Amino acid sequence: MENAQGTRTGGQILVAALARNGVDTVYCVPGESYLPVLDALREQPAIRTIVTRHEGAASNMADAFGKLSGRPGICFVTRGPGASHAANGVHTAAEDSTPMILFIGQADSAFLGRGAFQEVDYRLMFGDMAKAVLEADSTQRLPELVSRAFSLALSGRPGPVVVALPEDVLFGDARVADAPPVRVARAAPAAEDLAELRVRLAAARRPLVIAGGTGWTPEACAALRRFVLANDLPVAASFRRQDLFDNRDVHYVGQLGLGVSPKLADHVRNADLLLVLGARLGEATSSGYTLVESPTPRQTLIHIHADPDELGRTYQAAQPINAGVACMAQALAALEPITAPPWREWTQALRADYQAHSKPPTPTGAIDGVDFGQVMAWLDDTLPDDAILANGAGNYTVWVHRFFRYRQPATELAPTNGAMGYGLPAAIAAKLHHPDRTVVCLAGDGCFMMYPQELATALQYGAAVITIVVNNGMLGTIRMHQEREYPGRPIATDLANPDFVALARAFGAHAEQVCRSEDFPAAFERARTAGVAALIELRVDPRQITPQARLG
Repeated sequence: MENAQGTRTGGQILVAALARNGVDTVYCVPGESYLPVLDALREQPAIRTIVTRHEGAASNMADAFGKLSGRPGICFVTRGPGASHAANGVHTAAEDSTPMILFIGQADSAFLGRGAFQEVDYRLMFGDMAKAVLEADSTQRLPELVSRAFSLALSGRPGPVVVALPEDVLFGDARVADAPPVRVARAAPAAEDLAELRVRLAAARRPLVIAGGTGWTPEACAALRRFVLANDLPVAASFRRQDLFDNRDVHYVGQLGLGVSPKLADHVRNADLLLVLGARLGEATSSGYTLVESPTPRQTLIHIHADPDELGRTYQAAQPINAGVACMAQALAALEPITAPPWREWTQALRADYQAHSKPPTPTGAIDGVDFGQVMAWLDDTLPDDAILANGAGNYTVWVHRFFRYRQPATELAPTNGAMGYGLPAAIAAKLHHPDRTVVCLAGDGCFMMYPQELATALQYGAAVITIVVNNGMLGTIRMHQEREYPGRPIATDLANPDFVALARAFGAHAEQVCRSEDFPAAFERARTAGVAALIELRVDPRQITPQARLG
C-alpha cells in the first residue's frame, strides 16, 4: 500500500517482493526490530503468517517447507537471541541443500559497530553456514536485495540465505519499482556427456545408481524410474533421501547412511560403476568416506550435480557432469537402453538383501513394553502412499528408516545434519502445506522435548499432526556410544520425563499412552480421527537400543 506521496515503507516493499516471488507462508517469532514487515503482512492476505513458540521451530518449519515445495522457506526472527535460536534451521538447510531465506531484524544502521542492543555481525555469525549473508543498506535497494536472496537460495546447490534488515531501512520510505519474479538458470548435460555416460554404463558389470540431493520434482522422479526400469538397474538412496524412488519397486535396494545394511555396504564396495545423481556423497552416505573412498574411489564414479563447486570438491570422478537432477533425469530416461544388460542377477541379489534387511527381526530377548519394529511394520502396511513422515535424530530413527517403505517424493522430512527436535516443527509445516494428507511425526523422548511447545502452534493453526513419542527414558544414541567406548560407565544420558499425555492434553491435543504392541493400531486410529493434533506415547524397552542390539 502506497502512502499519499506514492512512497512505501521498507516493510511494504519487502513484503511486496515476497508476494511477487510466490511466497504464500512465512514462519516467525515477532520482534520489534521488524515491526514494519509485520504491519505490511497484515495487509497482504495472500501470505499466511505462522507464529511459532521458538525461533528454532520457525526456521525448521521454513526448512521443511523448502523440502516439500522446492521454493525457499521464509523465516523472520528478531535480532540477537532470535537469530541465535534460528541458527538451528539454517544449519539444517545448509547440510540438506534446502532453499531457505532467514530475514533478521537488525539494529539501526547508525548504531552498528557500537555494541548496540542485541547487535550481532551476521556475516561473522552465519558466514560459514549460509550460502550468503546480505545486509540491506537502503530502503531503495530492497527489491534488488530480495531478488538476489531468492536467486542465491535456489541456484546451483540450493541452500539458506540470511538477510539482515536494519530498523531504519524498514521504517524508511522510498518510491521504487518492484523487481520481477526471480528466474533461475539450470545446468544441463551436454550431448557428449550423455554419450560417454552410456558407454561407461554399457561396459559395467556391477553398476549402482545412487539418488540424492535436492531439486527433485515428481516428474524427475518418474523419469529416473523410467531410466532404471529400462536398464534393469539397482538404485539406492543417499542418507535420508529414501522418498526419491518407490521403495516397493524391485529395483530399490536400500538407503546409504546411518544404520546402513552391512550387505548393501559390501555391494557398494564391490560395485564397478557408481552413477550418483544429485548426492554429494557426504560422510553419512559414504560411511565416513569408506564405501566411496576420497579422493579417488575404487569404483568408476559418474558424479552428477547441479553445483560445479561440488564436483571435484571431495571426489575425483571418472566423469563429472554439471547438471540439475530434473533435466538430467529426463535426459537419462531418453537414452537408448542397454541391450540385455549383464547385471540382472546383481540387481536381483541387491533387492533380495534389501527385502531381508527391511523385515523387522525378532527382538533378542523378551521385550518390556512396545516392540517398535511391529509399530513401524504396521505403519508401513497401513499409511496411505502420500503420507508424510517427519523425524529428528536419535536411535529410534534406525527403525523408521529401515522398516518404512517410502512410496512418493516429498514424503520424508528428516534432517541429514542429525538435528534433534526437527520432527514436530517439520510435521506442522507439512500439515499446513498439505492439510488433506496424513502427517506423522516420530520422535524419541529426548528429541520431542526440544520443541514440545510447538503443540501450541499446531493447535492454534489447526495442524492435526500425529506425534508418536518413543519413550525409553534416555538419550539412546549417546548411551549406545558410551556402552561401546566406556562399557558400564553411563553418564548424563538418563532422562526424567514429564507425563507426556498430560502435557499434550494441557495444550488441547488428543493424547494417550500405549504400553503393548497390540494396542497401537486402535490408538493410532483414535488419534487419526481426533480432528486435532494428537500424541501417542510408546513405552519401549530401554535395553533394546537398536533393532538388533541389546544393552546388557
